[in-house]
Amino acid sequence: MSMRFGIRRPGRLAGAGVLAAAAAGTALVAAPSAGAATVHVVAPGQSIQRAVDASRPGDIVQILPGTYQENVLVTVPRLTIRGSGVRNVTLEPAPKVTAQASPKTGTATAATTDATTATSCFTAGTGICVAGTAGHRVQGVHITGLTVTGFATYGIAATETDGLRVTGVSSHDNGMYGIGAQKSVRSLFAGNRAANNAEAGIFLANTTQEEGGALDQQGAQVVGNELTGNKMGVVLRRVRDMNVEDNAATGNCAGMFVIGDENTPRGGDLTVRQNVVSANTKYCAANTRLPFVQGAGIVLTGVENTVVERNTVTGNSGTSVMSGGVVLFHSFVNVPNTGNTIRDNTLSGNAPADLADRDTAGKDNTFTGNSCSTSQPAGRC
Repeated sequence: MSMRFGIRRPGRLAGAGVLAAAAAGTALVAAPSAGAATVHVVAPGQSIQRAVDASRPGDIVQILPGTYQENVLVTVPRLTIRGSGVRNVTLEPAPKVTAQASPKTGTATAATTDATTATSCFTAGTGICVAGTAGHRVQGVHITGLTVTGFATYGIAATETDGLRVTGVSSHDNGMYGIGAQKSVRSLFAGNRAANNAEAGIFLANTTQEEGGALDQQGAQVVGNELTGNKMGVVLRRVRDMNVEDNAATGNCAGMFVIGDENTPRGGDLTVRQNVVSANTKYCAANTRLPFVQGAGIVLTGVENTVVERNTVTGNSGTSVMSGGVVLFHSFVNVPNTGNTIRDNTLSGNAPADLADRDTAGKDNTFTGNSCSTSQPAGRC
């Protein structure tokens, strides 16, 4: 299944009168016509969270140019959070709370900020958290046109969502992931830039907190994103039924990582197609979960029935067990890859090999029509 998405640029900002009112600090709500969405306009010095809290399903939170220091929690269905462009709107953490002496009593009190902690999100320290609950997924939220940076865990995170769209966003220099979702279906992550995040630029998983079989993503799409300087560009962990297409992954430790394990159903039944995965030669040290990673293009570990096709994979070079262009490696609980198809890819300059099948227990994995020079074992090109 291949689908194309056009990324609509955010519309023009409100007129001069609205901007003047915003500059004066006036709370702005555009009065809707019958049945129309309400537009909640947020200006510098005002709170995005307060606008979200005032919204109803289908409303729009329009963020005017400026820097905003807060965490934002979204539980409203079909809400659009629309910035004025990644160069114009930045969301970053609020200053840390510090203890101060009370001028009247001399006792220590906490200095407060306008930040809202996303307590119902699956991780603390997130910029924007879209959070549903078990059996009640938040539907149709759209986040677009802003930069999210400097948060301790995720720039944008989602749990228990259906049809979440994150488009035209820059999420960079966050402590774990740029954009991520768990327990969510039918997500669209398109036209974003995820850079210099300590773990993955884009991350989709069944769940981050417990064991379980792979989650059917019901056609989720990761399309047309730029992924650079992360530990891994894209990570898919224990998921099924989705596409990763037309993305550019460069300068990461690994370009794309597809992870399965012993749980049932297994991760797999997805497509990695027409991506450019190049020069992912950054070095990432070993940790308790993984050996060191460097020079890995597209890596499959313990997955089944996945198609890797028509990708351009070049210049991924290193000496880790996962180094190379397209690499099959058993999962770290020794579950083999099964029934995967590697076809019609263009590979060059990857080391130690363009195609590397290091999964000695793997079954029914096929390599056909690939343009490459070196393989492990020989004969895969």
